[in-house]
Amino acid sequence: MIKGEKYRITVLTDRLIRLEYSESSEFTDGLTQTVFNRDFDETEYELERDGDKIRLETGSLILNYDGKPFSSVGLSIELKDFGTVWHYGVIFGNSDGNYGGTARTLDETDGFVKLTPGIFGENGYAVLDDSASPVFDGREFSSREDTGLDLYFFGYGRDFLGGLKAFYRLTGKTPMIPRYALGNWWSRYFRYTEESYTELLDRFKEEGIPLSVAVIDMDWHITDPDPKYGTGWTGYTWDKECFPDHRRFLKRLKEYGLKTTLNLHPADGIRAFEAMYKKVCERMGVDPASEEVIEHDLSDPVYRKAYFEDVLHPYEDDGVDFWWIDWQQGTGRKENEVDPLLLLNHFHYKDMEEQKKRPMIFSRFAGAGSHRYPIGFSGDTVSTWRSLDFQPYFTSTASNIGYGWWSHDIGGHMRGDKDNERLIRWIEYGVFSPVMRIHSSNSPFFNKEPWTLEEPYRGIMKEFMCLRHRLVPYLYTASYDAYTDDRPVIQPLYYGYPDDPEAYGCPNSFLFGPSLIVAPVTEPVDKSLRLAAVSCYIPKGRFVDIFTGTVYEGPVKRKLYRPLDRIPVLLKAGGILPEDKEDRENGVKNPSGLKILFGAGDDGSYSLYEDDGESMDYLNGGYVTTDISFKWDEDSCTVTVSPAKGDLLLIPGKRDYEFMICGAGPDKDKADAFIIRDGVKERLYSIDTDGDKNFIKVACDGVDTDKGVIISVEGIHLAENDKKKRVFEILDRAWTDIKIKEDVNAALNESPSDEEFLKKLGTLNVPEILKDAVGEFF
Repeated sequence: MIKGEKYRITVLTDRLIRLEYSESSEFTDGLTQTVFNRDFDETEYELERDGDKIRLETGSLILNYDGKPFSSVGLSIELKDFGTVWHYGVIFGNSDGNYGGTARTLDETDGFVKLTPGIFGENGYAVLDDSASPVFDGREFSSREDTGLDLYFFGYGRDFLGGLKAFYRLTGKTPMIPRYALGNWWSRYFRYTEESYTELLDRFKEEGIPLSVAVIDMDWHITDPDPKYGTGWTGYTWDKECFPDHRRFLKRLKEYGLKTTLNLHPADGIRAFEAMYKKVCERMGVDPASEEVIEHDLSDPVYRKAYFEDVLHPYEDDGVDFWWIDWQQGTGRKENEVDPLLLLNHFHYKDMEEQKKRPMIFSRFAGAGSHRYPIGFSGDTVSTWRSLDFQPYFTSTASNIGYGWWSHDIGGHMRGDKDNERLIRWIEYGVFSPVMRIHSSNSPFFNKEPWTLEEPYRGIMKEFMCLRHRLVPYLYTASYDAYTDDRPVIQPLYYGYPDDPEAYGCPNSFLFGPSLIVAPVTEPVDKSLRLAAVSCYIPKGRFVDIFTGTVYEGPVKRKLYRPLDRIPVLLKAGGILPEDKEDRENGVKNPSGLKILFGAGDDGSYSLYEDDGESMDYLNGGYVTTDISFKWDEDSCTVTVSPAKGDLLLIPGKRDYEFMICGAGPDKDKADAFIIRDGVKERLYSIDTDGDKNFIKVACDGVDTDKGVIISVEGIHLAENDKKKRVFEILDRAWTDIKIKEDVNAALNESPSDEEFLKKLGTLNVPEILKDAVGEFF
């Protein structure tokens, strides 16, 4: 730390510097809402002084400071390898080039909202302002007394993952979430009864659509109290008319294999009509006969104890697993009040932690540092294409402030119009978002139950909701990577390809775990082409779409076209994607069968993570890892599933495997597969080739998980797209002039090369969108 009378400069890493200035010479040494740790490894730097002036140089930065109040001429930091210089307080044009972080809420928004800053920018730097955040003494939060500046300069250039590691070390790690959070959540603002909710779950079971979380919105509690008490927005007493025996109801949800969360609007406090009012009054020293409102104030330790022990814990004992904290009243009613949302998030999370549960809350973003309290509830969006189009960008960009667990109202919450195509596109995006939670307002016209839709929407919705549960092994491993290695599950495309300028130009394409690029479709189908387009950047390398088998060679930026039942989901060469073979049952137990997809064309490795899904035992070795590797050769490949390591009682003793080699085909209509035991190859007869989709499938059942298996597939090659067939499919699908179709088809069949075809296509009187769709395969 370099100190002056009114300033302090702390070198945390060679690219992270804390800058403080205070006219009163008062500084903050303790923790804050944002900062939970400043204990970093020692960093070497060179310091030169010239009177009051300072020149400080680390391996990556050069800081110059004149010793006076921070100013644009007196404080600057140069990024040595990036060629840019930050000047305090200077904004170039209308922007400081910040890539953005996230927002507190999307309530009532219809499309784009301004984001709070993140820790990265196009100039290679960003500043995190911690000047106004409350301080934390380890037990309580309080407003700051000093009024100075407290800034953290991040100069990580394009090293996004390095910057995130430093951020998480400064602010605390992203915790492990329970496995059940990764399945389908059913949520609706609706006055359910025990009977109607049971009928709902029976119908989901009948339809073969799995769920993992049952969300009960505010109508679980009394919503029509005597008007003298105010509105029924806040409530803590079960509505006996709807749920005559809430314990029986919660027990039934457990029998369905579901976890349960209840909605809370705590702003109006605890009022006299509540069942626990008398008990709370006794703890608070209030005469129950007075019917005085017990104000909601989690900064009061006595109230806090009453809130958790007298109000919430009894319901948790009855079967409530976590709470949906629906705070909508802003950042406080009094001057210098600590944001009630921060207090709700922190103390709810800590309460679960103190009970030795794996904590998870469901609440809004309360500012930088909120990633310590997953999961985020983005709020009540308007149901429009604009809202859908904003959410993929919003979700991935939140990684720039370390916030990796957003949950959206899939399908939109309110208003808008009825549009089943848009609902399906939202569902498809939801399956490839951090949390898949369908939700809507209490309008009788806002129905998202799959069986209320006509075909083909109904079937597509079911297909994708089942896919979500198949993806849980991949998602849960990614959540473990987020905890251990500081890699958010969803990342902007530029995280993986930081030196590629095009990776910054497709905001709705993102990395989904370590193996996939996803580009959700967020616009309607073209009426004549009967396909919808999404702009996508495909980086250098080979990728294959897991739905269609289409092979892409990057780098290329273009629109990709998909029918209603597909979106681009691209598996990179060497990428490995494990899926659960079971996709009809509620819950998210460790699978007895795995389907594993491999991207042909390169080697790859992966470590599957599993534990009990909801306890803290993983901290003491209660987990299992299974290493999976893929070796690609010119005409063969080898899949190795290593023996599982760890507490093997957590997983089945035997597993059925289906291996899918994506982007490969057989040499002579027939590939051969062998299982290798002790170096000896034994032929497998359970092999299937799907030339239409460029997939090779090999089944191997009954594998001992403590022994693993090695499979060799021979007589194969890298597949190429059947361009004539793909183009014919586009033409056949399109509702356009037959003569146009015939002209394009003739040009394709008569051209001696791709180049000649594309040249001829350019001369035809054909709609430009059709030309572009055809060009996707060339």
